Amino acid sequence: MSFGDPNNPYGQQPPQAPYGQQPPQAPYGQQPPAAPQGQPGYGYPQQTPPQAPYGQQPPAAPQGQPGYGYPQQQPAAPYGQPGMPGMMPGMPTGYASWGARVGAYLIDGLIIGVIPAILYFIGIAVAAGSASSYKAPDTSSCPPGDYQCISDAYNQASTASASFPVGAVILFLLAGIITLVAALFIVAKEGKTGQSPGKKALGIMLVKETTGQPIGFGMAFVRKLCHFLDGLPCDLGYLWPLWDEKSQTFADKIVGTVVVKTK
Repeated sequence: MSFGDPNNPYGQQPPQAPYGQQPPQAPYGQQPPAAPQGQPGYGYPQQTPPQAPYGQQPPAAPQGQPGYGYPQQQPAAPYGQPGMPGMMPGMPTGYASWGARVGAYLIDGLIIGVIPAILYFIGIAVAAGSASSYKAPDTSSCPPGDYQCISDAYNQASTASASFPVGAVILFLLAGIITLVAALFIVAKEGKTGQSPGKKALGIMLVKETTGQPIGFGMAFVRKLCHFLDGLPCDLGYLWPLWDEKSQTFADKIVGTVVVKTK
């Protein structure tokens, strides 16, 4: 390639003025002719891109394109399964089956109910023993028409058997307190971690549908109250996960929760 080739304007140098003369100037008020697009003009320094003022960030790249020097971000995985629409990140294996939910419910029920059930049976036995040991009042020694004597006989019989029902009542109250404490413990675990002991054993988890995170104690307690609606129409709400797309009960739909697999 020759710099003097007339057919190659990109490699040519501008004509030099004769020795001792100045190169021709542009008329007053006019700009010198611009250099060809993409190349700096002769005698002009090459322009560098403008720098951002000190303390300011460089201008952002156009929307949809990564900026120069910035790593391109990958789209987040959907809920439940990678590549499956409608799912959130962190739940890789989808919704829990109805059988797993029933199994977790039974395990939690055993944890809540075993000790109280034992106490109830003992209380019933105590109450039954009290009834069998009840002695009818002995009024044989009372003269006919002596109502005071008859009343005293009944009072003595009642006092003799009163201690047994009190013991049964105490057992019933203790069983009720244990049931309440155990139920609140289950709700607290489910709200804080998403897993009651039964759910953890079967590898499932209760989360908020929109965030994929545990719902907290308050919402977990409200969800338990909403289970009342699941049992109203012949327990239809408890069976609803069998054909529901997200395996939700009525309580889940009201509170906005789903039960998902963790393994």
